[in-house]
Amino acid sequence: MSPPRLSTGLRPAFAGAAATCSGIGLSRFAYVPLFPAMVAAGWVSGAEGGVLGALNLAGYLLGVLGGRMIARRLGTARTLDLGMALAVLGFAACAANLGATWLASWRFVSGAAGGILMALAGPAVQGAVEPVRRGMAGGIVIGGVAIGIMAASGAVPAALALGIPATWLLLAGIVAALWAAVHRSWPDTPIPPPPSAGTRARSGILQTAYGLSAAGLVPHMVYFADLAIRGHGLSPAFGAALWLVFGAGGLAGTLLAGSLLGRLGALPAFRLWLALQVAALAAALSSSATLLSLSAFAGGFSTLGLTTIALARARELAGPGAGAVWVKATAAFAVAQAGAGFALAAIFARTGSHQSVFLAGLVLSGAALLVSFVGADRPAAEA
Repeated sequence: MSPPRLSTGLRPAFAGAAATCSGIGLSRFAYVPLFPAMVAAGWVSGAEGGVLGALNLAGYLLGVLGGRMIARRLGTARTLDLGMALAVLGFAACAANLGATWLASWRFVSGAAGGILMALAGPAVQGAVEPVRRGMAGGIVIGGVAIGIMAASGAVPAALALGIPATWLLLAGIVAALWAAVHRSWPDTPIPPPPSAGTRARSGILQTAYGLSAAGLVPHMVYFADLAIRGHGLSPAFGAALWLVFGAGGLAGTLLAGSLLGRLGALPAFRLWLALQVAALAAALSSSATLLSLSAFAGGFSTLGLTTIALARARELAGPGAGAVWVKATAAFAVAQAGAGFALAAIFARTGSHQSVFLAGLVLSGAALLVSFVGADRPAAEA
């Protein structure tokens, strides 16, 4: 089989950004400003809202683990279409308030959509563009998550004036429009064979540290707006503004990561962004509006920048086999987030304490930073 033709432009990267915007930026993060509104309207209790967030993370794991398998049968482009279709369906179904079980089931489906899109979009784009453009392309793809967060932080509070069902339907419409816009630009990179045993061993530290960092991110991803609004009595407008700041930080973090990777190298950058994640969790323990704003920016900056760097690190370790390494790292991310999501939901249900949730995130993030200094992985030769 001849190698795939590489794009000289960044069109595949922008299509990949639409996928991550839909599957993660909207399908996961639009729920954060919706969480307190759904509790206030009686759709779910605070504990049930936490479970909805945890089930979304569990669905993400299923999508990550199944995405490459589906792509081997359907092709990458058709599987990306499947992920977008599930994202639209998940949003539309949540417009019907048929009880917590119904909502939880469809949040699980939305998570699976995000897992499929995240597992495939980044590696497919990396394999479709010229090597010199891969750092920037990776930043653009992951930057789609930040754009989705920022869009949700503006659209969700405005749409809530029309009601919760209208908000869910608006989100479904946004994803459908993005899908229509980029459908013909999907990269259709073939799925490569699994990497060698040596590469799998070298990638273990990446997977462990990335997984621990993922667990540490759950407080920001699920509870941050609720912390500000119900935990500290700040206004819903301020909570929405914090989420906008989080998204702006994410966009800055992923684009800066994409541009600095060539100078710093993936591993030093990975450690630097983890240190910023620790700082973000520490700042969230304060009740100061200023420190919460800094936590929002640093949390977004580290969360999405770290994903860009992990994608580059996978390519650095495995070369053309990076897709399999990336899926395993993303699976570790998803397993850790799902486990942490349920554990933190239980802690929150028992204690009602946002502080306990964010302190747990701080400990997990610190552990990720320590693990990143274990060993000295050597990159594989690029092919």
